[in-house]
Amino acid sequence: MEKDIFKALADPSRRTLLDLLHASNGQTLNELCAPLDMSRFGVMKHLNLLEEAGLITTRKAGREKLHYLNAVPIRQIYERWVSKYTEPWAIGLTSLQNELERETNMENTPCHVNRIAIKATPEKVWQAITDPAMTSKFWHNCAIRSDWQIESPFELWNGEEKRAEGIILDMDPPSKLVMSWRFVSFPGTETDTPIRITWEIGPHAELKGVTLVTVVHDELEHAAHTAKIIENGFPIVLSGLKTLLETGEALAGG
Repeated sequence: MEKDIFKALADPSRRTLLDLLHASNGQTLNELCAPLDMSRFGVMKHLNLLEEAGLITTRKAGREKLHYLNAVPIRQIYERWVSKYTEPWAIGLTSLQNELERETNMENTPCHVNRIAIKATPEKVWQAITDPAMTSKFWHNCAIRSDWQIESPFELWNGEEKRAEGIILDMDPPSKLVMSWRFVSFPGTETDTPIRITWEIGPHAELKGVTLVTVVHDELEHAAHTAKIIENGFPIVLSGLKTLLETGEALAGG
């Protein structure tokens, strides 16, 4: 996997595409072709390689196919190769999409998509994201609490401090979980409206014994501070989830 990531990053055209998505996430093929002196087929080929390496994800929005920068592999490269050498790189590598200034007229279009492959069953992934004893090992030391019924509340606690709260909007264990989300202890988020987080969990189409986890954050239009916190923190959560399920160990700092 790391070999595919480094190979994808080696090409300047592919790095340019990542830069374009960094500046404005969720773009169509036509939008990405416009700034490049390259054929439509050439851009499609580069996008396919980036998607195969996990550096971008795609979502359908009506008849359009939108492309999103996926920060999780970048976070993993940072943990494996960079953190031991220079800590100041952390901010840049864990939040390639800091600015959420893109305006869209597409109702309920995802604003941010993360995807990760985990060598575990969907049932194990579901248990990890719903069991407080497990979430406290990868979710920034926070335990998530709920009775896991549709329309039930949930809360995220770090010791005696409640960090976030929301409502379970939909669920289909172990394949889907949809929740609203609102921070309650971060300065600047007081006037943010709740956002929506959707977990999609399913067997990898090609790799036996591997589960593909996709997390979609949307309804961010009136939650700028929340969006930035999620943007920076969620790649670490997913990296920690993968580390815990594949090694049994908590990710350092997770």
